[in-house]
Amino acid sequence: MRYYIQLLRPHQWLKNLFVFAPLFFSNNILKIDYLIPTCFVFLAFCFISSSIYCINDIHDAEADRLHPEKRKRPIASGNISRMQASFFAILLAIMAVALVFIVPGTNALPLISILLVYWLMNIAYSFKLKQYGIIDIFCIAIGFVLRVLIGGQVTGIWISQWIVLLTFLLALFLALTKRYDDCSIFEATGNRPRKSITTYNKEFITTSTSIIAAITSVCYIMYTLSETVIERTGSQYLYLTSVWVLAGLLRYVQNMIVYKRSKSPTNLLIKDSFLHLCILGWIVSFIIIIYV
Repeated sequence: MRYYIQLLRPHQWLKNLFVFAPLFFSNNILKIDYLIPTCFVFLAFCFISSSIYCINDIHDAEADRLHPEKRKRPIASGNISRMQASFFAILLAIMAVALVFIVPGTNALPLISILLVYWLMNIAYSFKLKQYGIIDIFCIAIGFVLRVLIGGQVTGIWISQWIVLLTFLLALFLALTKRYDDCSIFEATGNRPRKSITTYNKEFITTSTSIIAAITSVCYIMYTLSETVIERTGSQYLYLTSVWVLAGLLRYVQNMIVYKRSKSPTNLLIKDSFLHLCILGWIVSFIIIIYV
């Protein structure tokens, strides 16, 4: 059973918290009528993303055996067969669709359409698109945007262009930091953790990460100073939360370049105390400014 749990990659479900972004930024996070449907699509996205992880691990089993960490994955290590993983992936996809159908008071068709786009895009990513530099990280970033869109769709909350841009940019930033670790492995061992890694190098990633971090910071500050946002939140002080955003972005860059700890942005999010402080500070200050 533990190998199936590993195959699910439950720690990666943190990414699916982006479905709650429309609730949080629209001041509706405490409203049960919005929260319950969002929890349903959160679980649906957890199942559909785990289905993709299964398919990806099936396809990459041979390459994963050459990776110092990925070789421990259930399929690469031989603890779960390709056939078993295939059935598990199908079951997870069915469970995701079933959850969407039982979301209370919602039209299931648009939600299923978003899940289908996400699933098909990631199938294409697993089999082909991840072989191409830049296209691979754009696919990852679009996946995060789809999470936000389904959160807005299930609640009927309008999603501003700022939230879409910030989601895309932040996901792009995190994907780039992950590629830095892959470049380090390639340079040290000659093994390619992914086929697209030959289209990257550390200088390119460092420069690109700096550019994206700068754009993300400016975009967030512009969001906090937007007249529409100020009017909707009823506060002129949202820009103060930019301190936490800047600190968090710089910490990720520091982990990537100084401490060489960029192999898993999700694990960093779980284990890094400085990032915990940045996230907690941002959430608390956001809540105080908007909700109190």
